[in-house]
Amino acid sequence: MFLHSVNLWNLAFYALMVFMATLGLWDVFFDFEENKCSMSYMFEYPEYQKIELPKKLAKRYPAYELYLYGEGSYAEEHKILPLTGIPVLFLPGNAGSYKQVRSIGSIALRKAEDIDFKYHFDFFSVNFNEELVALYGGSLQKQTKFVHECIKTILKLYKGQEFAPKSVAIIGHSMGGLVARALLTLKNFKQDLINLLITQATPHVAPVMPLDRFITDFYMTVNNYWILNARHINLTTLSVAGGFRDYQVRSGLTFLPKLSHHTSALSVVSSAVPKTWVSTDHLSIVWCKQLQLTTIRAFFDLIDPETKQITQNPKKKLSVLNHHFIRHPAKHFEENPAIISDLTGTSMWVPVKVSKWTYVAYNESDKIYFTFPLANHRKTYTHAYCQSTMLDTNSWIFGCINSTSMCQQGVDLSWKAELLPTIKSLTLRLQDYPSLSHLVVYVPSIHGSKFVVDCEFFKKETRSIQLPVTHLFSFGLSSRKVILNTSGLFYNIELLNFGQIYQAFKINIVSKCSGVKEEITSIYKLHIPWSYEDSLTIAQVPSSTEISLKLHIAQPENDSNVALLKMYTSSDCQYEVTVKTSFSQILGQVIA
Repeated sequence: MFLHSVNLWNLAFYALMVFMATLGLWDVFFDFEENKCSMSYMFEYPEYQKIELPKKLAKRYPAYELYLYGEGSYAEEHKILPLTGIPVLFLPGNAGSYKQVRSIGSIALRKAEDIDFKYHFDFFSVNFNEELVALYGGSLQKQTKFVHECIKTILKLYKGQEFAPKSVAIIGHSMGGLVARALLTLKNFKQDLINLLITQATPHVAPVMPLDRFITDFYMTVNNYWILNARHINLTTLSVAGGFRDYQVRSGLTFLPKLSHHTSALSVVSSAVPKTWVSTDHLSIVWCKQLQLTTIRAFFDLIDPETKQITQNPKKKLSVLNHHFIRHPAKHFEENPAIISDLTGTSMWVPVKVSKWTYVAYNESDKIYFTFPLANHRKTYTHAYCQSTMLDTNSWIFGCINSTSMCQQGVDLSWKAELLPTIKSLTLRLQDYPSLSHLVVYVPSIHGSKFVVDCEFFKKETRSIQLPVTHLFSFGLSSRKVILNTSGLFYNIELLNFGQIYQAFKINIVSKCSGVKEEITSIYKLHIPWSYEDSLTIAQVPSSTEISLKLHIAQPENDSNVALLKMYTSSDCQYEVTVKTSFSQILGQVIA
């Protein structure tokens, strides 16, 4: 009888373990957002021109090849070498095809056509014969040496040209990104042969499946080199992760180590990338139109007009990458933007003295400057917030110094703004700008398009609300909530006690509006201050919206920042925010 009861308990225990594992696996493989990436298409038939390698090289690496991507007239013209553009080398990952270069290569060609080929990029791609290097690491060192030879071969294709490149940019997908980093470990490799490295869904920290010692040894060699030589590595590197849709390579593995001496490295999740704002799976990251457009915009902004190649200035490289991949101010990139702008011309100047203001612009015949005197507002409020639904790239908000009602010149505050999917917004802490006497909002003359501009002044404590997350073992049976009877446009919900990988929650936001006839859009942004892994949700109000709350990177021990739910709201609506533990997502986080 005793043995029988013990066997029943064992059976029940194993059944529970299987159930929990199944629940966790289901969360990892199926419980994520739908694929919101737009497919990138070729406008003309893609062609892959095989580059002839030196005979010794071809004999040493018979399974590997190098190709130049092209379409239409570009492909025909470039069958006759030498080349005249800017070289970019694409490295596929585990079982990857050299043809995966076509999405970003095609978008780059379209962009070059738009500027009449003033500048253009030549996209090369390596054929690794679709080797399974994530399962067997014996080929990784061979691939690395072949890429080194490819770089030297590519640069010879520009020999004798007026603006011949001395280095190449590399885009590495998955294990291709690790191979690119491994180049620096080669004895005869010169670091200045690479001017930029962008990796997509590359597991930098550790192998996804350490199945053999070749993989583990390769990782140890690469990461130890980068750590020990951090002072001397000046290669600008950007690692882009796919987010929770990529269950093959979890985003936590893609973040480059933050080394105090290596300041030229950035790591970001695709859901946080401006103008992308979507999670990608492991394959779609190479063809996701939103992400590839962002990448190509960055490439063209990296060009030095004097050399007609990618700039050698590391400060400019980081500025461009920050502009396109971290925080976009809704303006075209400028290396040295003008801080002071002229506010002249035949424009109307309209003073606004209220603390909350909305203007609906439609078929405006005159330019209008709305001025907000700050002297009285400073006595009552700590912050100013403005937003506009006009998503052009022109300057729209300024600060006047020692002005009475109008000023001829103003500080261009537009560079401090942030682009979001439906608005561009700016929050100013008034004490940071003691010399400003007025805030100025510019409304251009427009015809046929309607947009709305809002501004308000507020005290910080009235817009920051604390919401402690529920206990890990509450199993979703209990919840915590806050209710916002909004009179403002912007709120911060501080998510207390949230900072570990194994935590997972569901946030439900129910919005109700009174007396609103037209459709209203709200934006809910999860902001993780210790890593670039923000995510955005757009909701039509009134509605009920569910958001998953979990992390790729745990909060560092010495970091006191709090994760935020930033809510861009409507003042006519009420928002009920509820958080509760998601047991299935906890299991998914543990398994992943």
